[in-house]
Amino acid sequence: MSTRSATASVKMRQYLTITGNYWAFTLTDGALRMLVILHFHTLGYSPLAIAMLFLFYEVFGVVTNLVGGWLGARIGLTRIMNMGLLLQIIALAMLLVPVAMLTAPWVMLAQALSGVAKDLNKMSAKASVKKLVPTNHDNVDNQGGEESQLFKWVARLTGSKNAMKGFGFFLGGLLLTLLGFQTAILGMAVALTLVWLSSLILLPANLGQASNKPKFTDIFSKSRSINLLSAARLFLFGARDVWFVVALPVFLATELNWSHWQVGSFLAAWIIGYGIVQSLAPSLYQRRTPDGNSALRWALLLAFIPAFIALALLQAAHVQMSLIVGLLVFGVIFAINSSIHSYLIVSYADADGVSMDVGFYYMANAMGRLIGTVLSGWVFQVWGLAICLLISTLFLLTAVLLSRGLPALARR
Repeated sequence: MSTRSATASVKMRQYLTITGNYWAFTLTDGALRMLVILHFHTLGYSPLAIAMLFLFYEVFGVVTNLVGGWLGARIGLTRIMNMGLLLQIIALAMLLVPVAMLTAPWVMLAQALSGVAKDLNKMSAKASVKKLVPTNHDNVDNQGGEESQLFKWVARLTGSKNAMKGFGFFLGGLLLTLLGFQTAILGMAVALTLVWLSSLILLPANLGQASNKPKFTDIFSKSRSINLLSAARLFLFGARDVWFVVALPVFLATELNWSHWQVGSFLAAWIIGYGIVQSLAPSLYQRRTPDGNSALRWALLLAFIPAFIALALLQAAHVQMSLIVGLLVFGVIFAINSSIHSYLIVSYADADGVSMDVGFYYMANAMGRLIGTVLSGWVFQVWGLAICLLISTLFLLTAVLLSRGLPALARR
């Protein structure tokens, strides 16, 4: 075997190990969220109160991505990933206390730790792909070129992660039914510990470590393309979560009289389908890789969907059918948008200290989720789902305007 082939084989094994870590973490993260939602629902918590249990989960995601990117550049992405796995194990262990101690503040603290763990794991996994797939910007139009391969690898990693999150929702409900809350938590903690130990053995410790140690003041990106893409990402995910996180589940349960099982199953299926579409996104670009214009066009197409759903709700026209069909169409187009964004940030990022740029970008992603989550509960409670959807449309139009400044080619 040639040296080049041996190197490619090693990188593929590392990519598969990172993907396996990401899958295992995401599976437990999705299951944990469903376990907490269902368990506290049985204790009589309202949907909005349950959503607030995850507030620190989103808040700490903003800080974690920003600081985590800097740490990844200094100490290596593998160490950051392993740190995320360990923190998730600790978060799970915190929920093994006696039932009387499972108060809302304690669960919020555990979820805050889980939020830190999730974003460390995600940031390191996404940034690692840049190190494992060498790119050549002079060959972006070659279907078999390295940029095309980068798009495929990023799309597969991102799409499979979201599919795993959906399966995690199913797993959480199943484990709660079969084993009970604490036994389910214990089983996940043990399984994730085995994954963590495997990661310590199989992955090089210095993967993604920058050649020059960046200063803390370098955490803010100096690239115009990354700044614009990050701002567009903030509004893209804010546009999804402003109606999807709290407003939609509560609307389905209270206005359409869906059971909790129906709501959870539908949302889990939606996330799995969303992940599958993300994985298949590269098939839409058979002859070229996406660029800034692609991000603009797909965001503009997406902006019409929540507006049409809001109009149907305001006119009371086939509400259930309009909502279901609209949500499915929104999911497909949003998945393609997200896949394009995930590829562009990895492509734009500086290869030396890639985690700095990726961390900054996912800080904006977390900020969008946080804003969307808070608005979803507040706006729905005061004005209803239709207004949440109209705000979603405004957010998406803002993302379109920001995307106009992205370079036509996928480069910094």
